[in-house]
Amino acid sequence: QMSPLTAASRLGLDPYLNRFHAPIVNHERYSFPGWPETHTFPMDKFERLAHALTTNCKASQPEWSTLPRPLVRSSLDFFQPLDFHDAISSGWIQQPTGPIDASYFHEFLSGQLSEEDARIIGFREHVSRPELIERTVLEVAGTVLAVQLAFRYGIASNVAGGTHHARPDAGAGYTILNDLAVAANYATDEKLNGGSVEGVKRVLVVDCDVHQGDGTAHFEDLGGSGRLFTLSMHCESNYPLRKAKSTYDVGLPDGCNDEEYMIALRDIVGKAFKDVKPDLVLYDAGVDVYEGDKLGRLNISENGIRQRDRWVLDQCVTKGIPVVAVVGGGYDRDVDALSYTKNVLMFGESTNYGSLDV
Repeated sequence: QMSPLTAASRLGLDPYLNRFHAPIVNHERYSFPGWPETHTFPMDKFERLAHALTTNCKASQPEWSTLPRPLVRSSLDFFQPLDFHDAISSGWIQQPTGPIDASYFHEFLSGQLSEEDARIIGFREHVSRPELIERTVLEVAGTVLAVQLAFRYGIASNVAGGTHHARPDAGAGYTILNDLAVAANYATDEKLNGGSVEGVKRVLVVDCDVHQGDGTAHFEDLGGSGRLFTLSMHCESNYPLRKAKSTYDVGLPDGCNDEEYMIALRDIVGKAFKDVKPDLVLYDAGVDVYEGDKLGRLNISENGIRQRDRWVLDQCVTKGIPVVAVVGGGYDRDVDALSYTKNVLMFGESTNYGSLDV
């Protein structure tokens, strides 16, 4: 008897009947209208990604796709996280049961963060917009749901997430609440998750975003209790200027290419898996390592990203470790190119395993 998916407000296509892709979590309000078009952060990328997953195929995008049909047949096939108010009252996010500082969380929810806090986050006056507050919470709830799904089916992904610059008591770098820390805390606390995730003692974050996952490294309570281990492979010269100390850090040189990247990745992930013996992996599949990304500084091709994602997911699947993939960063000016190619690759990789029982 499987415990119910308590983190879902709507179930998607039954993974045992889904021959095409592993469970994918999405919420239509991850993106919202009225975002400044010139803003560095492409707020519409989540909506476009979901749209690409449900429409992109050879007929609709002959120059992009070889798929005979869209990967996701209907938007109803996505699993949907808890709605805003339910997610807030779940106890997953803020202390004492969650890992986020309670007063910071309440200041954010009530639109009371200081101007300086909002500047460091990067969203400035938009931080207090109700739509931004809602989507920030939904994104975290989506990664929690992906944990439940991965525990049950072996692999799952969230169309958002990877908010790895946020600390317990502050946001930064376009991230406000750290979904990876919330998900790790949720997975390792059976009282909090109601037994929907059992026997997960050690969570390893494999963070391949081009920027260091400095915020995740600051969740010392989770790290100190031996529940959270952080691996960040990033561009050394890139943001943040002052690096944090992850469990494992690999700072790559500017211009690093596919081959150099894969050598470094295999080495550090292999070591981390051997040391940590994780019960769950949270994979931040940031596509800002792409050679065309305006904030990236690395020289990784689309094929290189595909190879990376496949290798990480393969490592988890062959070792029988449940894995959650989140999208992380990606700042390509042509958001359609971003959605159609690189992120869809990641979901395409997750799909090859179908509903795999771990």
